[in-house]
Amino acid sequence: MKRQEPSLDKLHMLDERGSRNYIYPAEVSGRFSNLRPLVFAILIAVYVSLPWIDVGGHPAVFLDIASRRFYLFGRTFNAQDLYLVFFILTGVGFLLILLAALFGRIWCGWACPQTVFLEGVFRRIERIIEGPASHRQALARAPMSLEKFLRKALKHAVYVVVAYVLAHLFLAYFVSASQLMRMIKEGPAAHLSTFLWGVGMTIVTYANFFWFREQLCLIVCPYGRLQSVMQDRDTVVIGYDKRRGEPRGKVHSQGAGDCVDCHRCVAVCPTGIDIRNGLQMECIGCAGCIDGCDEIMVKLGRKKGLIRYDSERGLQTGERQFLRPRLFLYSVLGALGLIVSTTLFLRHTAFESNLLHVRGTTYVIDGEMVRNQLVVHLINKNPGPTVLTVRSASTAPIDLIIPQPTVTLDSLASLEVPVIASIPRSAYRLGMRVRLEVTDQASKTSRLIDAALTGPHGGTSP
Repeated sequence: MKRQEPSLDKLHMLDERGSRNYIYPAEVSGRFSNLRPLVFAILIAVYVSLPWIDVGGHPAVFLDIASRRFYLFGRTFNAQDLYLVFFILTGVGFLLILLAALFGRIWCGWACPQTVFLEGVFRRIERIIEGPASHRQALARAPMSLEKFLRKALKHAVYVVVAYVLAHLFLAYFVSASQLMRMIKEGPAAHLSTFLWGVGMTIVTYANFFWFREQLCLIVCPYGRLQSVMQDRDTVVIGYDKRRGEPRGKVHSQGAGDCVDCHRCVAVCPTGIDIRNGLQMECIGCAGCIDGCDEIMVKLGRKKGLIRYDSERGLQTGERQFLRPRLFLYSVLGALGLIVSTTLFLRHTAFESNLLHVRGTTYVIDGEMVRNQLVVHLINKNPGPTVLTVRSASTAPIDLIIPQPTVTLDSLASLEVPVIASIPRSAYRLGMRVRLEVTDQASKTSRLIDAALTGPHGGTSP
């Protein structure tokens, strides 16, 4: 009887009735499978530690949305700095597109938070409690028993605890770790809204990593669905070498290829696909099938690489082309966004100062003098308090009165300092400007600001 090939026109996570197939990927060992846990551990360590690392008196990353204050690695930003997000997201977005054009879904399989926590945390817990894939499948099919109840209850209890911790670590990015610990000690009644956010995120995290799992990548995430647009025949992806593997047959079958149809590549796949049918939307590029196939090839004394990282052109012809026009375009756009955002980030000032006319009458005539009333709008963007000094940088005949030349401001606090500019009416000319110098004690930086001096229309151009 001829073997029926799997259908390519349906998701492999669905059975013939359209119901979900819960996937139990088998354990695999190899160069990629041994490297991924190390990558996951580093990424998780970064995620856990950032809210606790103190830089300049604040967490390394603290997004205080309620107060519209943002602290990033010692820099302080307010809502007026949100334009920086556009350039940052532009640079990161095009670099992700470049990565997809070069290596397909390597981000999905190696660095996406969904994969990192699912494969690096929750599936490891599942394997420890319920055993290898064959045991987990048998336990799922078995009728309820004391052993099944205890294993399932323990697994879900651990899942809830881990989801609770991950949800609160996420909250720490928005309320700060120290503040979150204080809220937990004071209890839910004192901080009901934060508590409800924590409960909601715990439920979402638990449901995602217990039930939704790979469906998030296949159904929700737009990045995976856009892969066909980002890739071409020279994109390095995980593929099956049909020239070498076909026709499939038993180990000692005459004229058969290297593929012995063991289905090891399918058993270890976290989305349940058969990579031998070609690149599919469900493939997240985790390289588990490479290690699984290599294990079999080594046992059979055959060369590794029947399934490997390669381009479609390389798998079909053995030829590879790295440099392509689209890579140049993606690189330029990504680099441009990151260069602009980095430049703006590094040039971000420790304070803001603007010289403005007060609302209403722009000038008054007092005898033979023309007077302008202005204000200096100051914002402290240092991570801590600072002292700002305002002094005149104008030359005669402009005379300035600054009632409050020195002010102390807390981080991201603002203040308006009044300034009165006077000039003899006979000396006033169109185009004259009032100039001030503002000095920040914390950053030891100064800035010159100016504004037009207004007066009667009878003034003449200098």
